[in-house]
Amino acid sequence: MKKRYLILENGSVYEGEAFGSNVDVIAELVFNTGMSGYQESITDLSYRGEIIVFTYPLIGNYGINRDDFESLKPAASAIVVHEIARRPSNWRQTMNLETWAERTNMPGITGVDTRALTRELRNQGVMKAALVNEITEDVFDKLKNFAPSTSMVAEATTKTQYQNPTDGVSIALIDFGLKNSILRSLAKRGVNVMVFPANVDAQTILSANPDGILLSNGPGNPQDVAYAIPTIQTLQEQLPLMGICLGHQLFALANGAETYKMKFGHRGFNHAVRHMSHDRLDFTSQNHGYAVSRDSLAKTELVVTHEEINDHTVEGLRLQGHHAFSVQFHPDAAPGPHDAEYLFDDFLNMIADAKKETPQNA
Repeated sequence: MKKRYLILENGSVYEGEAFGSNVDVIAELVFNTGMSGYQESITDLSYRGEIIVFTYPLIGNYGINRDDFESLKPAASAIVVHEIARRPSNWRQTMNLETWAERTNMPGITGVDTRALTRELRNQGVMKAALVNEITEDVFDKLKNFAPSTSMVAEATTKTQYQNPTDGVSIALIDFGLKNSILRSLAKRGVNVMVFPANVDAQTILSANPDGILLSNGPGNPQDVAYAIPTIQTLQEQLPLMGICLGHQLFALANGAETYKMKFGHRGFNHAVRHMSHDRLDFTSQNHGYAVSRDSLAKTELVVTHEEINDHTVEGLRLQGHHAFSVQFHPDAAPGPHDAEYLFDDFLNMIADAKKETPQNA
């Protein structure tokens, strides 16, 4: 196999073997701690602009199938693995990971000491990295001068409004980089989903007469999506609202809180989260490099509902006096445990309660 090199902005170089596309890429380097679910992770639009290091040593052992895509093509810029499976085995597979990477123009590197690499990222934090076929003098200059895109949500969102129609409760979903599993979770509950682009205005949504609002996940820095804040502020005053992942961060910003970039983030589906009022623990699927500042909540009407048990990161919020809440993790899972899927039911119950409080002829 052809040699390939992973170069970190701190000067570290990891040598391995190439697979997938031959293109060189520069992006932010992050690690994912999941033992499976690589297909869902690679196609999760929240990974846009990132190179994923998989900490589990064998990746691709059950191939690629038609059911587990979170978007139509890879969202991650590239992937780094210790070993890529040569002979995957699963009754659902249609091809192996290596072939799919070639067909979808996604570069990868195998044969890397991912334990040492992950330890470096944990100690020093996520950093920029280049995945190249040849080490040249200008690679280090390009890496030094590289700046992540500030328009990743605009690149990831749907360009047109569309609908998954049913005769059930109607929810307007603002797409900041939507995972398909959120749509599947809502469809399973008979919800009529209307999906809108990230830059939609409040009046366009209100004219569709939804029963509730859902803010989706998505990539990048929430502060780059400030254009969505006025829309959220208007909608939360009129309709029940739920935010997921990036939607959680934007909900916080819309209500006066602040966000910050984490040292290495939460990416995996083994994160235990405490529900503060229900005295329960859920294992959750997570993918975020930014978080809501707990200290900034004192000046807001937001209340913490969930926290990560290890580092106490804010994982859930509720807006006092409103039918509005958000969570940093993915109740839709995919991949990961379904412990927190009940939150979709809580949202639908919240919508039902709001309808009871507001007479239909009011």
